Amino acid sequence: GDRVLLAVSAHLVGDVRVAQLLALGLPDDGDGGGVDRKGTAGAATADAGADGTKDVIASPSTSASASASASASVSASASAKAEGTPRAPATASAAPAGDGDGDAAPLTVQANPYAWQAPCAHRYLINRPASEVKPPPQEPGAAAWASAFGAVSSGEQYVQLTVQGTGEETVVVQGLTVRVAGKRSPLPWNDFVMGYPGVGCGGNVPTRSFTVALDAARPVVTPASGQRNFPFSVSESDPEVYYVTAGTAAYDVSWYLELKWSSGSRSGTLTVDDKGRPFRTSGNDGRPAYEFPLGGEEWVPEGTTELG
Repeated sequence: GDRVLLAVSAHLVGDVRVAQLLALGLPDDGDGGGVDRKGTAGAATADAGADGTKDVIASPSTSASASASASASVSASASAKAEGTPRAPATASAAPAGDGDGDAAPLTVQANPYAWQAPCAHRYLINRPASEVKPPPQEPGAAAWASAFGAVSSGEQYVQLTVQGTGEETVVVQGLTVRVAGKRSPLPWNDFVMGYPGVGCGGNVPTRSFTVALDAARPVVTPASGQRNFPFSVSESDPEVYYVTAGTAAYDVSWYLELKWSSGSRSGTLTVDDKGRPFRTSGNDGRPAYEFPLGGEEWVPEGTTELG
């Protein structure tokens, strides 16, 4: 009788241990009384086969999550080290980007890609017939107008950059470079000139003006005639404004500017763009061009307005 009780007790204890191991999803320490390891490993390998992961995960709901999180952390860390200096888009409301040491860059950049060098010098390409396009805006309304019609700067783009330090320390702006994100055939859209024929629209070349030939194999930011080149210095109380005119005739170009800076032992690079998107400028050769007569009601072919 005692032997029967002992055998039953041992059997019950074994069942409880197996149940516990099954609930935990862990293999037994023994050689044959635990969970079927082959079955568990086979399921994990099948799940991981799509992304090449070969790790056997005992508890997918917890271990897989932890493994993915750890892998993401390691990848992010490795990426940051490989990149050296993180680059953050600098827009009109951008915060200072990091310099690689976990600190914010000591300067900000405000980019205005809808500035006009002269009231009637700017042009836009639009994929609509002239009858569906509203009259040209004033410069302050250019961003909203261009956005409403999906307009792309035509022939050249004039970008105004306001660079300012975030503290009393002096920051040296070492230079501007161009990074081309893509080149395509010029857009086959209609070309609309801003301003009104016959209305004075003379412009000037402001200090700190630069040009970029986007058609070049390696576009370079070049000082305008008579202008000095980088470096310049800025602080919170002494900002700088740079004007960049980028032109193209042969391509539809997506591009960024990269501003290199240094302050003491720190240095870095800020990527300057159009609110997270690259600047975009397209050639306009051979495109139908339109102008809007002062006091008129519709766009007319460029050059056909009768001037009094």
